[in-house]
Amino acid sequence: MALKISLKSEERAIIGGAVVRNVSKKTIELLMENEVPLLRERELLSKRIYFVIQLMYVDSQHLVQHQKLYWKLTTEIIEAAPSTVPFFSAMSELIYDGKYYQALKEAKNLITHEHEVMNNARKSGRSI
Repeated sequence: MALKISLKSEERAIIGGAVVRNVSKKTIELLMENEVPLLRERELLSKRIYFVIQLMYVDSQHLVQHQKLYWKLTTEIIEAAPSTVPFFSAMSELIYDGKYYQALKEAKNLITHEHEVMNNARKSGRSI
């Protein structure tokens, strides 16, 4: 099934492991004709991971639901960005042990990593 996405001017996305940036002054549309891992900069999933871990920490009544969402997001992020595996290994171990507060600290490291990856992509794009 095809997927259509829009990228605003200067917005970046990771598509199948490649970082793409809209250098046009206008919003562009892209059509993915096959299945490919996709992350848009505005959908920084590491922040969603952080939020889900927060929910595990404060809302134990719905822990199973939060854990299911965590694993779904984890799979999506690792498929798109394999460099995140060490962060998820550490977070997942803490989550298994019920150490949600410590897992939040590790999630902050993931957010920092994600920003560094996007900044490096931005810098390398300018030098080409």
